Parts: sequence; structure tokens; C-alpha cells
Amino acid sequence: MRVTPLAVAILTVTLSGSALAQEWVEFTSKEDRFTGNFPSRPEVKQTTYQSQYGASLPARVYTAVQGPSRYSVTVVDYSPIEKILTAKAQSCPVRDEGCYGGTGFSGVGHWRLDYQGAIVQATWKFLERDAKVTQLTWNTTYGVGGNQIHLTNRDGSRTMAAIYMHEKKLYIIEGTVPARLPEPALFQQSFGWLDENGKELRYQSLYHHAFPAPPRGAPPNQENPGN
Repeated sequence: MRVTPLAVAILTVTLSGSALAQEWVEFTSKEDRFTGNFPSRPEVKQTTYQSQYGASLPARVYTAVQGPSRYSVTVVDYSPIEKILTAKAQSCPVRDEGCYGGTGFSGVGHWRLDYQGAIVQATWKFLERDAKVTQLTWNTTYGVGGNQIHLTNRDGSRTMAAIYMHEKKLYIIEGTVPARLPEPALFQQSFGWLDENGKELRYQSLYHHAFPAPPRGAPPNQENPGN
């Protein structure tokens, strides 16, 4: 669900104690095919992401800071996972399932398990933090399913995150705000997908990265399908 002018106005009123609340802008990344609202144009950093089975995958982190609040979208490219883990498996001293994998469900180097379990692994990294989990649910954004997690951190600040896999890329949307401010729900709800032409993308039914993509477009007989 895209943030509307009314939603931005609500955010501005809620955070009326900060002039920075009026600086929220819609940002689009045609390269990583997403759109979302940030308090300012995010800084983009190239990095690597360690997968469950030890693959170093290329990633980009989009970050914007507003006072003590921090908002980020991390996009991890899982398209080279098979090549990386297959090559890594060649160093196994014995080609057994434990090291080499190679079964129909695991793939050589366990690349299939790594790819299919990417959302669970990213969720686990949040659970490992020194924070209290207040909510963990399954969620959809324009038909793409994933996990949503809320944390209360040791200093009282609150983190709201969502994790999706779309078109062989892992998306980790994370916002953290001080204890005195509302949870960063609008940041997460503003997130949306873009197609190969940079246009808004949604699916008519549930998208899951283990299966062929469903037809694109709004669900039948629904004028305002939302998330």
C-alpha cells in the first residue's frame, strides 16, 4: 500500500515536534525494482550479505536517518547462489550429503535450501538481537508474501521490519524509532514493487519465489485490494 498524502499528513501531525517530519519523499530504485517513502533521499551503499550456507552475496543498503530514527531497505541478490555454493562444494573432502549436498531437494552445496530458506534465515537474524519480540507474523505486500517482525530494543526504541523474496532478490525493510515515537508503520506500508519498466507492480494472487509468478494486476473484482 502506497503512502497517500493523507497518510503523510497524519505522520506530520503525529511528529509535529520535529520539522524534519515534512521532508518525507517517495524514492524509487529501478535497479532493485522497489519504491518507498523515506524521510530524505537515502544513501546507497554496496555491501555483501552472508547467506545461511556461507555464500557472500552482493547487496545494496538504502539508508535514511531522521534524528535518532533510522530507516533502511537492504536488497540482496540471490541469483548467483547456485554458482557460488556449487563451486564451494567442490572443496568437500567427501561428497556426502552433509557437506556436498547434491540431492534433488538440497542442490549441490545446498543452494536450493539456502535460496528457499532466505526469508527464515533473515528473520532469525532479527530474533538473535538483544531485543524483545512483540510480534512475528506472515504478511503480503501487493501479493508478495513474507515475514513481519516487531522488536522492542533494550534502550526502549522500537524496530519494525518486513522480509520478502521477489525475483531472486531478498528485501529487508527496517525502521527503528525512539520509544516516544509511534512504530514506523508508514515506512513499511509505503513499500511497493516495480516492474521491468519502472511501473507499479502487483499480483492477482499470492506470489512465492518457489513457484511460477501469478498473473500481474489487481485481484479480480477488487477496486482497492491494498496489501
